[in-house]
Amino acid sequence: MYKVAVIGGGSWGTTLANLIAEEGHEVRLWVREEQVCEEIRTQRINRMFLPGVSLSDRLLPSNDLAEVLDRRDLILMVVPSHVFRDVLERMKGHVSENAIILSATKGIENGTLMLMSDIVADVLHGFPKERFGCLAGPSFAKEVSRHYPTAITVACKDQQKAIRLQEFLYRQYFRIYVSQDVVGVQLAGALKNVIAIAAGACDGLGFGHNARAALITRGLAEITRLGVAMGANPLTFAGLSGMGDLVLTCTGDLSRNRSVGLEIGKGKSIAEITKSMTMVAEGVKTARSAYALGKRYGVDMPITEQVYQILYEGKDPKSAVRDLMTRTLKSELDG
Repeated sequence: MYKVAVIGGGSWGTTLANLIAEEGHEVRLWVREEQVCEEIRTQRINRMFLPGVSLSDRLLPSNDLAEVLDRRDLILMVVPSHVFRDVLERMKGHVSENAIILSATKGIENGTLMLMSDIVADVLHGFPKERFGCLAGPSFAKEVSRHYPTAITVACKDQQKAIRLQEFLYRQYFRIYVSQDVVGVQLAGALKNVIAIAAGACDGLGFGHNARAALITRGLAEITRLGVAMGANPLTFAGLSGMGDLVLTCTGDLSRNRSVGLEIGKGKSIAEITKSMTMVAEGVKTARSAYALGKRYGVDMPITEQVYQILYEGKDPKSAVRDLMTRTLKSELDG
């Protein structure tokens, strides 16, 4: 039995908090927006991020991080990757001595190129790696909140802790698999968002199912290449956090990253698209980090490179597709 704090009141944070609260556990939820916090408290709903879902009375929202973290031994981090460090800095001094930090954030920090596990170690000096875990896998918050069957992965270097988390989070509609590949699961969860932007752009350009299938397959190949270069288990990328999440994010209508790609394919600029969005599409920022990681490790990542050039150098999407299709011919298993 854990005393749970969930940090982040967006769609996924609210869903995970409610999933735990529905089982009779008291869950404290840190919400940045005062209006959202008050609405959850008084009306038991989060209209901005999770409309149409009634929230458990045992889900306790607050704008006060210290209050939410007080004597909590399981902390779920569900904030966007670009604010992960800032929020963690504000948490310093309030994290219980034996707490487990479980990240459901999918991203890579710009500039430092750190995974969320690296940021935790950097900010919370001396925080044991064995008490960090991550969640990833094909899971739209809207569907989980409605108890649609879903399967994801929880990864932790300490297998016994991973099993405890598996048992704690498991529901009849929410199946959990265990992994010890913390690096691989985090990379897979972050990088699939970049490929989803490319897949959406292909759909927006009207290129059909063949192009999308090719992008997903070759996208997985370059994600795996980078993962292996960074010490991940290649089999992770054939699993739920790899192929599973990649397929969902590249094809699902609820995918924010695919939606960004769709609009790019239709001719809109990234500035226009992001200005109109309420929720974060992680792939936009991750594309910058993924491109830089590929260069750092000398890994060929042609799709990621084209997405980066479209987002940050103004490249025309049709030209990006042409450049991908006319690259030097090679064996499918190269690299």
